[in-house]
Amino acid sequence: VQLQASGGGLVQAGGSLRLSCPDSGRIVSVVSWFRQAPGKEREFVAAMTWRGDRKLYSDSAKGRFTISRDNRNNTLYLRMNSLSPEDTAVYYCAARRSSGIRTSSADYDYWGQGTQVTVSS
Repeated sequence: VQLQASGGGLVQAGGSLRLSCPDSGRIVSVVSWFRQAPGKEREFVAAMTWRGDRKLYSDSAKGRFTISRDNRNNTLYLRMNSLSPEDTAVYYCAARRSSGIRTSSADYDYWGQGTQVTVSS
């Protein structure tokens, strides 16, 4: 599975961004987004099952971010609204072969290169 996150950039607080991650269409069980801020560990943001029947969000993402996948173009998305400086990080998409949504980065098998999101105050 080849992954490549894109769509990051510089945005003012309160703004929105949509991240994209084409995933080559190979079927996996779970796809997700993680992020890593400078000096911090990589943290879970959101995940969904391949079929889209279950989604999970971190507390910080809940109500502001939306994970989705378009089966027509094999692309995973993360819509981010009401961004704050605390959301500044490199965002990564990831995929997991085994079933069950997991929030630990160690449980994911495939990773894309990250995309930088910077939110100014």
